[in-house]
Amino acid sequence: MANALLNSVVSWFLKKRIHDMELFLKHPQELQENILHDLVYFARQTEIGKKYGFDSIKSYADFADRVPVSGYTDMEPLFNRSRKGENNIFWPTDIKWFAMSSGTTGSRSKFIPVSQESLEDCHYAAAKDLLCMYLNNNPESKLFTGKGLRLGGSKQIDRSSGTAAGDLSSILIDNMPFWADYSSTPTNEVALMADWETKMPAIVRETINEDVTSLAGVPSWMMVLLNKVLENTGKNNILEVWPHMEVFFHGGVSFDPYVDQYKKLLPNDNIKYYESYNASEGFFAIQDTNDSKELLLMLDYGIFYEFIPMKTYGTDEERVIPLSEVKLGENYAIVITTNGGLWRYKIGDTVRFTSTSPYRIKVSGRTKHHINVFGEELIIENAEQALKKTMQIVPSSIKDYTVAPIFMEGKEKGAHEWMIEFDRAPDDLESFARALDLELQKVNSDYEAKRYNDLTLKHLKIHQARPDTFYLWLKSKNKLGGQHKIPRLSNKREYMDELLAIHQERVLEV
Repeated sequence: MANALLNSVVSWFLKKRIHDMELFLKHPQELQENILHDLVYFARQTEIGKKYGFDSIKSYADFADRVPVSGYTDMEPLFNRSRKGENNIFWPTDIKWFAMSSGTTGSRSKFIPVSQESLEDCHYAAAKDLLCMYLNNNPESKLFTGKGLRLGGSKQIDRSSGTAAGDLSSILIDNMPFWADYSSTPTNEVALMADWETKMPAIVRETINEDVTSLAGVPSWMMVLLNKVLENTGKNNILEVWPHMEVFFHGGVSFDPYVDQYKKLLPNDNIKYYESYNASEGFFAIQDTNDSKELLLMLDYGIFYEFIPMKTYGTDEERVIPLSEVKLGENYAIVITTNGGLWRYKIGDTVRFTSTSPYRIKVSGRTKHHINVFGEELIIENAEQALKKTMQIVPSSIKDYTVAPIFMEGKEKGAHEWMIEFDRAPDDLESFARALDLELQKVNSDYEAKRYNDLTLKHLKIHQARPDTFYLWLKSKNKLGGQHKIPRLSNKREYMDELLAIHQERVLEV
């Protein structure tokens, strides 16, 4: 009875937010202009504010003219000073938390500042909105009669300065309100354990006897956990363990390669899958309808958006445009100004707009994670589309993959080299490779042109990775769990060569 009452009260409270969303749906440009004005005014007395004359900025044109576009390398010296306890550098309130984010950019961690305003008005607001949208679309939900299983990272404390650093997920868990903690599992103590290989069995022990109604986490790591649950319980699927499961809230990587595997783990067509787009720098977009592949860009979280068309990105013709100037179907790099003290900051992601009324997007990849060695302009979105179709043509399912170029040598033409770890391998790998090559040509005309008569690119090459090859690579980089992801596409061979070495070691072991 108590759980049913809690479910009713929380559902009512969250669904009230639907009416508030009408503001940015109806007046997106005005709201974005107001947010920019508020951010500039609030930070006018900071070191950054004084440097760029925030006091006299009256319009977007003034802002764009004075404040340069930056990336992590540009801001790192300021972030490091803040980590040591200096205040009022790029944001007027004290910065107590730093989200560690290496993403797929390398082994060195980045430390992204997380202000109290960003924590409350962006990240927590978005978490509530995600629940709000789900409940609004599924009025018969009994989500809060059970618990939500969250799969986050770990936290490390910098005792010398008093600031805390860890995965964003761990910062959110460590600071979440009591009501959210009450409805979540595992406990904070287990959720924040640092050692991933110790944490996984601890989570299994704590959760298998709970009534879990929702899952939240990165698809790849959640799958590892769910398979551990089945190993521990001897059950055939997750619904035999948690029969009231309703929804998986996921993000971090594309869900397409994992769909078939999750349908086996959760064999019920009524299970919902809700995607969110968040990062250490902010929470940006949320799936707002059932069974959608588009994400609603959230415009009232204290983030001002700008975009760089990828056609000119990194060239002398590069230009930055506001939200009002984006066009459907084009690929853009995101630039954000936030209530966490990021000013015209490139986060490294690319998106494509599918609607401008309201603004809806699809995440298409990373600015640094594409292959364009031979003029083929292959992006992650192309790879995911081709893989999904290929797995239907040649029955199979994929656990992880990465792609790198084989560079031209003398008269030898180039190619793309794929390392794929299958969850269910195809009966004929060569048939899979042929199908994949053809599907890539269908979704990318530049790739098709370079493949024509082997003009520049030869047929792609696939290695079937031994089990746990990618897991061992992540472990060697101290990147197990949390938001850590496999680098999908690269113009360099660094990742591929390291994975090939591990793959060969596994072959020799057998």
